[in-house]
Amino acid sequence: MRKILKTIAIINYLLIIISSNAQFTKQDTLRGSNGPGRDWWNVKAYTINITPDYSKNAIKGSVSIIFGVLKTGKNKIMQIDLQQPLKIDRIEASAKIKKYWREGNVYFIDFGDKDFKRTLENSNVSTINTITIYYHGQPTVAKRPPWDGGWIFNKDANGRPWMSVACQGLGASVWYPCKDYQLDEPDLGASLIINVPDSLTAVANGHLLEKKSKNGMTSWTWEVKNPINNYNIIPYIGKYVNWKETYEGEKGKLDCSYWVLDYNLEKAKEQFKQAAQTLKAFEHWFGPYPFYEDGFKLVEAPHLGMEHQSAVAYGNGFQNGYRGRDLSGSGWGLKWDFIIVHEMGHEWFGNNITTEDIADMWVHEGFTNYSETLFTEYYYGKEAGSDYCIGTRNNIQNDIPIIGPYGVNKEGSGDMYYKGGNMLHTIRYVINDDEKFRAILRGLNSTFYHKIVTTRDVENYMSKQSGKDLSKIFDQYLRTTMIPVLEYKFTGDNMYYRWTNCVKGFNMPVKPDKADDWLKATTEWQTVAVTAGILQAGLKIDRNFYVTVKKVE
Repeated sequence: MRKILKTIAIINYLLIIISSNAQFTKQDTLRGSNGPGRDWWNVKAYTINITPDYSKNAIKGSVSIIFGVLKTGKNKIMQIDLQQPLKIDRIEASAKIKKYWREGNVYFIDFGDKDFKRTLENSNVSTINTITIYYHGQPTVAKRPPWDGGWIFNKDANGRPWMSVACQGLGASVWYPCKDYQLDEPDLGASLIINVPDSLTAVANGHLLEKKSKNGMTSWTWEVKNPINNYNIIPYIGKYVNWKETYEGEKGKLDCSYWVLDYNLEKAKEQFKQAAQTLKAFEHWFGPYPFYEDGFKLVEAPHLGMEHQSAVAYGNGFQNGYRGRDLSGSGWGLKWDFIIVHEMGHEWFGNNITTEDIADMWVHEGFTNYSETLFTEYYYGKEAGSDYCIGTRNNIQNDIPIIGPYGVNKEGSGDMYYKGGNMLHTIRYVINDDEKFRAILRGLNSTFYHKIVTTRDVENYMSKQSGKDLSKIFDQYLRTTMIPVLEYKFTGDNMYYRWTNCVKGFNMPVKPDKADDWLKATTEWQTVAVTAGILQAGLKIDRNFYVTVKKVE
């Protein structure tokens, strides 16, 4: 009977896997994996030249890609992502192109007999291969940005054009041809040239290099010197006004620039004072702002907000909280502007440290969610930070695991935010050394500075630097929907306790509330002598651990 039950269990498991894989298509795999059309070349730089047509909800433009070669040889096929209904008009390249064709949201470019030579990392840019793609069309229009993204053709309160893009998850290929894969950021940065009527202003990432006007149109050229995620390269077009300030940070002077619609100038100047406060708190916790060379901008956007590197999108209505609400229910979330704090936190986690696959997006969102707790703690104290973090537990769904399926451009559960933050809070208390925990956060940002990582990279680093094996904790909170239950019972003056509802080998130590001694719990029953107070009132665990406690007979 046991063998039969075991066989049935295996069959059911395989059916679940087959069913899960069946929901993904070839297009999902092309988009979400480093396949043969991607793995032989890497992006060195993008130059994007874009002209939007507000009246027709259309765009036209070109993208020049400087790329290096990782795998030598002939018969190379290059994958370029461009989402329908946008179309490529023509392609020019430093190497002769045999042909190109489309499959859904992907174009394949066949270089035929061209014998590609390996590009050395220190090669001069002029010796590297180039390709320029001309395209046009009506891009997907965002229905509910930033969640349901695309190009945004809005009007401001005075009826003037107000345009931008929000495309995280959906992908930058929704508005320009690119290698739409987080593993490959442009090593040498990107330039964005935006052509708009003279009556409008165009803002983008990095520094303004040039502004040229001709025949009623103005071209604004912005440049990012650092590597950048594709989905972070974003135009903002509207009737903007600007002011600047200099922040004295850990690496020296940081240029800060703020762009808002003209009628919002005065209230923005007051609300955006929080930007410098946030920089101060996060440089304390995470280390220097990662993009001093490109400066920092906060730009009013026609949607709630997004972490666009060095040009953070803001749309929270110049009010504290999340659209005026405290997501934690603790009261502390109304002390600061959620979008300023959260989206700026992504400059360290998401933009500086980027995951290879969006299945691991918890690294972006879990740490950034916890940045809200750390900001609260920095200005209002440790207990206030704990109040905020613990308050967000009410938002956890425990529907599916936080880590999603790999290789198909699929995120895991939205619990990557609140549960991810509470997992990190729990790990902090397991480490039981705030200075060491802070050193780990700063070390992550220096060790993986401007790098692409996996979940395992982050897990292994935190375990090594803490001196504790945290692997089972990560497995529990990231790869299952189970919240560990600490069962206990009394026999005489002794208490027996163990972990249940947990992964095999789960052995996280926990601290009873208002006690000095720790419980080194495992999945096997452990015993300890307890005080009369615990015998009478029962076992309570320090609230900072995200666990459940249950008395059994």
